[in-house]
Amino acid sequence: MATSTPSATSSATDGNAQPAVGEQQPLVTSEPQAPQAPPAKPATHDTVPPPALLDFMMKRWKPGAKKLPPKLKNADAFHARRRALSKLFPGETLIVPTGHEKVRANDTYYRFRPGSDFYYLTGNTEPDCVLVLQPKEGGGHTDLLFVEPNPGRSDATFFTDRNKGELWVGPRLGVKESQARFGVDEARGLDGLKDYLAGLSGAATKPTRVLRGFSPKVDTQVAEGGDRDKQLAQALSEMRLLKDAQELRELQASIDSTQRGFEDVIRGLKTAKTERYVEGIFNLRARVEGNDVGYGTIAASGSHACVLHWTRNDGPLVPGDLLLLDAGVEGHTLYTADITRTLPLSGKFSKEQREIYELVLEAQEQAIAAVKPGNDFMEPNRVAMRVLAKGLEKLGILEDAEVALKDEHQFYKRYSLHNVSHMLGLDVHDCAQARQEAYKYGKLQAGMVLTVEPGLYFQTDDLTVPRRYRGIGVRIEDDVVVTARGCKVLSGKIPRTVKDVEAWMKNVWKTARK
Repeated sequence: MATSTPSATSSATDGNAQPAVGEQQPLVTSEPQAPQAPPAKPATHDTVPPPALLDFMMKRWKPGAKKLPPKLKNADAFHARRRALSKLFPGETLIVPTGHEKVRANDTYYRFRPGSDFYYLTGNTEPDCVLVLQPKEGGGHTDLLFVEPNPGRSDATFFTDRNKGELWVGPRLGVKESQARFGVDEARGLDGLKDYLAGLSGAATKPTRVLRGFSPKVDTQVAEGGDRDKQLAQALSEMRLLKDAQELRELQASIDSTQRGFEDVIRGLKTAKTERYVEGIFNLRARVEGNDVGYGTIAASGSHACVLHWTRNDGPLVPGDLLLLDAGVEGHTLYTADITRTLPLSGKFSKEQREIYELVLEAQEQAIAAVKPGNDFMEPNRVAMRVLAKGLEKLGILEDAEVALKDEHQFYKRYSLHNVSHMLGLDVHDCAQARQEAYKYGKLQAGMVLTVEPGLYFQTDDLTVPRRYRGIGVRIEDDVVVTARGCKVLSGKIPRTVKDVEAWMKNVWKTARK
């Protein structure tokens, strides 16, 4: 990283620096001057560029191309979503920011990932942007997109601005280009957003709703709407509950890429020594074929598999142990897979590992069979928990499955801990702002995509569990879409049964040697 490249964003100078452009030269007088404290060093330790350098940098650049970019692929789908949102809030101004880059440490930032709702409505992945649906006279809304301008080489910021300058972080689309690219009615520069928002506070303006929590600047400038703002977030989540054909294609692509990532891991197990190595192998696939991982990769070996969200991934891989790999590729269009497979590091399950694995698999298969339109969202969970409880009774771990399953007991949760499903899409836990009655306590509908992921986790110090099972953690997770008559397992090509998993690993290792 170029930490000493000239920048005009610092206001202080070092002892040898020239004044920045526009800075006044000190007057020379014959009067004695009081002692002055030495000027403070720039906070970033950057060198301030002299005027001559700035002048030199502004000259002799080849003119940029005037051709507008092509319209975004599937722009019609994004347009349809904006129109659907418009119909829910006639006559109201709707403001949906994407968010900003977040500081990782001092002056370095995490890689930006757009707000899911903003992306769902626009397809735009640039930071700082804001979508406004502005009500029109006579009904409907105008799409108004505020974006970062791109002045090209006509403004010194291309060279001096370390946060947005082209030579520092690459070019932004610009205003006219964004309008053409995303198919919105109008695009404006972000420098006009403050005045636009200020104009919304007038007495004659329409009611306004804001998707809050993404842009502090927007949140502070537009008065809180309370339940009105909450209803906007709910509406967007509930729109996203039902996936269109394009979204299903994007999810399938991410799932297929995830399968390749799992096979990369299996291939690497022959030489891998640590969980961190497993994480690195999978994450390479995610960056090569997608935007990133959809969530922190869980590479939990041995007893670490009994920790649900084990992302430290700092343990050794011990022959004979299981590896619980819970990972998903987030595609370039930001839709993420969420798959879990529990793999025997040796390539073969032990007797005890097989017993637990097959119990979890039976719970999953029966839960998947319960994924059908009209069923309660929680029905697959109820089905899976009954299978697990009955199995735990047979293993001598629960005394009485029926007693354990009663609402006032739920003793099975000592070994299972979590429900088996959540919605999946742009977020790994998708549609989180939807109302309970539309999601958790609602009915399954065709077009919903959810996970089915039962698990059993036997802690090493749990005296209710026979010693031979302690330290075993198994989870099997697949992604399914509800269809008109049942469901389709989108991740169905990834082996699940004991026999198929062992054959899968053997075949991957065999082909790796060729």
